[in-house]
Amino acid sequence: MRKIAIICGGYSGEYEISIKSAKVVKKHLDSNIYDSYIIVIKKGDWYCLTEDDKHIPVDKNDFSVTIDGNRITFDAVFNAVHGIPGENGEILGYFEMLNIPYTSSNFTTCALTFNKDLTKHIAAAHGATVSPSITINKGDFIDKNDIIDELGLPLFVKPTCNGSSVGVSKVNTAEDFDKAIETAFNAGEQIMCEKFVKGRELACSVMEYKGKMMVMPLTEVVSKNDFFDYEAKYTEGKSDEITPADLEELEEIEIKATSAMLYEKLGCKGFARFDYILNEEGLFFIEVNIVPGMSEASIMPKQAAEMGISLGSLFGMAIENIF
Repeated sequence: MRKIAIICGGYSGEYEISIKSAKVVKKHLDSNIYDSYIIVIKKGDWYCLTEDDKHIPVDKNDFSVTIDGNRITFDAVFNAVHGIPGENGEILGYFEMLNIPYTSSNFTTCALTFNKDLTKHIAAAHGATVSPSITINKGDFIDKNDIIDELGLPLFVKPTCNGSSVGVSKVNTAEDFDKAIETAFNAGEQIMCEKFVKGRELACSVMEYKGKMMVMPLTEVVSKNDFFDYEAKYTEGKSDEITPADLEELEEIEIKATSAMLYEKLGCKGFARFDYILNEEGLFFIEVNIVPGMSEASIMPKQAAEMGISLGSLFGMAIENIF
């Protein structure tokens, strides 16, 4: 029986969501095939979270835990850390050194795709359309009027390296700008101001399995807030996620083809979810999520279900794919 560490937690505003994802993975993994353990990653405190809520420390020398006198090492890691250090690749270099396989893209791809600005540049270089944006480092001089003149209003202000819309604001008026900048810098050292693109928000999940690429049915996200923010993502009733999305055939083909192309060009492995805005001007690539949410209500599991793939099968496929 394979021993699987489901890592979760992390150092960002996505901590609680990551814990929930890990618990869903453990619940649905086939216990006849996998002996799984939830490993919580916190700064200075890595521990195995037992079913009776005990915290068993992790030996970072070899990523092992000792439970009731038995030392447990792991055959593989299921990466459920949204944000830092799982989605940005930091912890994956550690597993590379220990020669422990993991379910997500490698640390290079994760580090790259975690930076929204760099990802947009690469996507654009390969032919994807992206919305104009301006990147600002902490300490840079910011000319609000120049930025608004160039990008127009409304516009988005967001950290370049974060997820789940943490630190993201929609700026509708010039008076909203300074607060949005402050909010974004509270979530990261580098931020971006991005031109608002009005249209339908669509998500396309891609997964490589046994050397073949699977492109899942599309989802349209309809937020009941001003945009698909943290509250809309994780509060029941704050958004509608329609799977499969009602699209023209050529629109669906373009989104799926673009996602498959970007999956390959960015060097993705395992799960990835690509987000877009579609309007009369065309298809705009927004970002890619290398460690997408894995709760029963998350987008990718819903898309898999539309294909007839259960959560247990989806998670098992991710693990078997790395052996």
